[in-house]
Formats: sequence, C-alpha cells, structure tokens
Amino acid sequence: MTREDFNEQCEVTCTDNDRTVTANVMFYTPKQSLTVILGESKVVLKWNGRRVYVGNALGMEFTSTGPDRK
Repeated sequence: MTREDFNEQCEVTCTDNDRTVTANVMFYTPKQSLTVILGESKVVLKWNGRRVYVGNALGMEFTSTGPDRK
C-alpha cells in the first residue's frame, strides 16, 4: 500500500480533554506509526497493537485510529 491509498487527514483525539480535531497526515505506515500536524506541532503516534495509535506531545496524550482508505 502506498500513501496515496489513504486520506491526507484523520481525526485525532486529546485524551486529556476529549477534544477531537482533524489533523493533516504527514507520514503513515499502517499498524506501525502515524505522524500528524496539529496546529504548528508535529505529533508522532505509535500503533498500540490493538486498534489505535497513541502519542504524547505538548504535555498531552493523543490517540487516532489513523486515516481512512480513499
């Protein structure tokens, strides 16, 4: 699968305040890692082995199910 097989945006949730935003996908490797841009910050999320990517940035925890297929 190539990057073109997936949408360029995905939903990311801050688990600290339960807010969900749409983020731009910078890099994505299915079931490994997801890097998104939130505002002016890059957030790296790693696959947790179940159904979600998890990462920490800006003193908060973020989760995402990753981008959908086109």
